[in-house]
Amino acid sequence: MAVALEPQTRRPNRAPSTPRAAKSATARRPFRRWFSQTGWRHLVGVAVVIFAAFPLVYVFSASLNPGGTLITANTLFGNLSLSSYVDLFNRPQQPFAAWYVNTLFIGFSASAGSVLLGALAAYAFSRMRFTGRRFGLITILLVQMFPQLLAMVAIFLLMLSIGEIFPAIGLNSQIGLILVYLGGALGVNTYLMYGFFNTIPTSIDEAARIDGAGHARIFFTIILPLVSPILAVVALLSLVATLSEFVIASVLLRDPERQTLAVGLYQFISQETSQNWSIFAAGAVLAAIIPVALFLALQRYIVSGLVAGSVK
Repeated sequence: MAVALEPQTRRPNRAPSTPRAAKSATARRPFRRWFSQTGWRHLVGVAVVIFAAFPLVYVFSASLNPGGTLITANTLFGNLSLSSYVDLFNRPQQPFAAWYVNTLFIGFSASAGSVLLGALAAYAFSRMRFTGRRFGLITILLVQMFPQLLAMVAIFLLMLSIGEIFPAIGLNSQIGLILVYLGGALGVNTYLMYGFFNTIPTSIDEAARIDGAGHARIFFTIILPLVSPILAVVALLSLVATLSEFVIASVLLRDPERQTLAVGLYQFISQETSQNWSIFAAGAVLAAIIPVALFLALQRYIVSGLVAGSVK
C-alpha cells in the first residue's frame, strides 16, 4: 500500500519543473521563427527611432559648429564650440532673449485661455440642452475644415481696424495675437473636450445638484478634476501650435522687440548675404526646451487620459 501511494505523493514535487521546461523550450526557439514572430518589430522600432532622432542630432551638431553653414556641419560633431550660443544673446538688433520671453508669454497665455474657454464651451454642449446645440456642434466641426490661413487677409484688416479704436489689442500687439490664437483654436479644442466630457457620468452632476451645487461649482470643483488628462493634452497641443506658428505672428507683429521665436529666428537665414545657420540651429535647440519639458511634465496625464478615454 505504501509502495502504491509513493508515486502520488511525489507528483506535486514535479509540478514546479514545468515552467522551467517551458522557459527552456522558449529559449531554444529557432531564430527564423523568433524573427518572423517578434524579431522584425525590433528592427522596425530601431529604424523609426533613427529616422526621428537623426534631424534632432543633426541640428544640435550644427549648433555646435561655428562655421555658419549647414554644409560644414555634414560631419556630426566634427567641430565643437559654444560660440553660436554666446553670439545668440549678443546681437542688439536681434534680441533673442526678448523673443524667448515673448514666446513664453504668448504661448502660455494662449494655452491657458484655450483650455479654459474650450472647457467651458465643452461643458455647456455636454451637460446643457438648449436651442441650437446640435447646429452649433456641426458648425464647429465644419469651420475647422477650413485652414486659418484662408482668413489671413480678413484677420489683418480686422486687427488694423480694431487698432485704430483700441491700440492695445490691435495690429502689432501681443494681446491681439493671443486673441487671434484663441479664436482659431476654440473650435477644435471644444470638440475634442466635448467627447471626453461625455464619458463623465451625469449621475455625478445630479448628485451634486441634490446637495445644492450650481453649474459653476459642479464645473470647477467636480468636473475639471475628472477631466484633467484632456486638459493637459489640450494645453500641450495649444502650446506647441503657438510656439511653431509663423505666418500669423509675422503679419501681426512688426516690432522686433515684440516678435516671437519663430519669427525672430527667421531673420538669421532670410537674407542671402548674412545667413548663419549655426546661430539659427542654436536658437532652435533652445526653443525646443519648452515643449520637451512640458511634455515630460504632462506625460503622466497624457497617458492616463488616453487610457481613461478608451475604458470609460
